[in-house]
Amino acid sequence: MTSHTIQTLRELVKQDRVHRDVYEDPDIFELEMERVFGRSWVFVGHESQVKNPGDYFCSWVGLQPVVMARHSDGKVHVFHNRCSHRGVRVVNEVQGNAKLLRCMFHGWTYHTNGELAGVTQPEGYPKGYTFDPVQMGMPRVARQESYHGFVFIALDPNVPSFREYFKGVLAALDDLVAYSPENEVEITGGILRYGYPGNWKFQTDNACDMYHVVYSHESSSSGKAQYVRRTGDKSGIPFFDDQGKILTFDASGLWAFDGGHGWEGPVVQSHGNSAKWYRDYEERLKKSHGPERAHQILTRKRHNTIFWPSVVIQDLNMHIRWVRPIAVDKTEVIILPIKLRGAPEEMFEESIRMLNTTNSAASITQADDVEAFIRGHAGNRTRNGNPWILLARGHADSEVSDPAYDRGVKSFGSSEMLLRKQYQAWVHLMTA
Repeated sequence: MTSHTIQTLRELVKQDRVHRDVYEDPDIFELEMERVFGRSWVFVGHESQVKNPGDYFCSWVGLQPVVMARHSDGKVHVFHNRCSHRGVRVVNEVQGNAKLLRCMFHGWTYHTNGELAGVTQPEGYPKGYTFDPVQMGMPRVARQESYHGFVFIALDPNVPSFREYFKGVLAALDDLVAYSPENEVEITGGILRYGYPGNWKFQTDNACDMYHVVYSHESSSSGKAQYVRRTGDKSGIPFFDDQGKILTFDASGLWAFDGGHGWEGPVVQSHGNSAKWYRDYEERLKKSHGPERAHQILTRKRHNTIFWPSVVIQDLNMHIRWVRPIAVDKTEVIILPIKLRGAPEEMFEESIRMLNTTNSAASITQADDVEAFIRGHAGNRTRNGNPWILLARGHADSEVSDPAYDRGVKSFGSSEMLLRKQYQAWVHLMTA
């Protein structure tokens, strides 16, 4: 039960601010699991994580465990990780390969499409009792879509279509795949995880926040060291202009879409490289796509892209940042490296090194962000004074429609326009 009504939930989100309770109230968190994650298209994995028949990968939609598996028919199926006997979670390992999925409680088994395969000691059940393999299987999700191998599911059969939900932000996946000389990507290279004692929205709020970079990461970028990342770089990113304005990130721009999706423009120096393998990569792209198209591909359009509510894909150091809510004050973030098929192996090796430097639990960049999330959780527990969190940066007159993308709107880089879009989506789903 919750004390929140549609009206009280709507009052938590204003045009330029949100109430701190959206981060701190346990009842609101439980409603989010039902209404935000239960009414959205949510990323659960990539088809390359289950390459062979019998491969499975365990995932989550909010608090609900699901399994993505490749069946003997070659198709990828997603179903709830729940035994139809006593409701026990069947698959406990993160990923692996199995001919059958077996529940540890009473030994019931399931095929890798979720259908019931066998019941132990069936003689104990009433004569004529039937076990329909689908109805008594691990329940299938309501809707499932794969886009360039990225698998999204919806638990509610009445959600808008996949393309209607994501609109123009899907261009980010089109461009990501185009970086590959073979027009394919895969998820490989291991998994990084970190957690923090705070709400899941601290991480999604921060996904495309260019305003924080020059302040939160000041200590790790002193001496222009942090952003000298690739072979051939001579200096870090120039944060400010002569008047002290945020030169680089504001000029990059920010794009937003209905539904809370959007991206940051590209970070300077994000693609220049004089390493031998990089020149090899350029030549492979030219051979696959032609010189003109290769030039278009290498002219980067974005840095981080958020597919709200739970997944961020970075263009600079290609990876998925997957936000998993656990409790109102507990969040896990999972980092999955993206490999470009057909690109030099050295390119991926450097990407893995950079992810350990910038996005592991002990990294020089992500540690700054996690510290901010922890302090955000502590600060918002204050019960006195101003209860509102301001999201007013970037007035409406700074927003312009971008006809290049379906219903996309653009503003300057350190605008909080995308955050306002996210909370418009939040209140819509919470009160629909």
